[in-house]
Amino acid sequence: MPYHGSCLCGGVSFQVEGPLEPIQICHCSQCRKAQGTPFAANIPVAISAFSMLSGEALLRTFESSPGKERVFCSQCGSPILSRRRDKPEVVRLRAGLLDGSLGIKPDAHAYVGSGADWWKISDELPVYEGARPTR
Repeated sequence: MPYHGSCLCGGVSFQVEGPLEPIQICHCSQCRKAQGTPFAANIPVAISAFSMLSGEALLRTFESSPGKERVFCSQCGSPILSRRRDKPEVVRLRAGLLDGSLGIKPDAHAYVGSGADWWKISDELPVYEGARPTR
């Protein structure tokens, strides 16, 4: 089943083919600044499963750290995804942009060591001070 998503203004739209990975919750200071929230909810997606439907000309990038780009809509400012030069086969899509029921849930909290002190984690998911272990 393809999953569809878009930015706030609807200018950027995309689809994801195939099953989705679990949502990863990142509490690092860069994700907090980029989202304006206490964490980012990301879904790793194989680049081969991701396709733009419209609005590619609206996309802008910002290199937030060496080798890591954050991609956003220049019209409304919605964060769309991030990507790393050392992992060109994967993008990290912002989960809140996808429409409808996803059938997945978060599976862990990462970088809680730099998380907002005003947000308390209240679920039973695994918590990692830094990066979560790779599978």
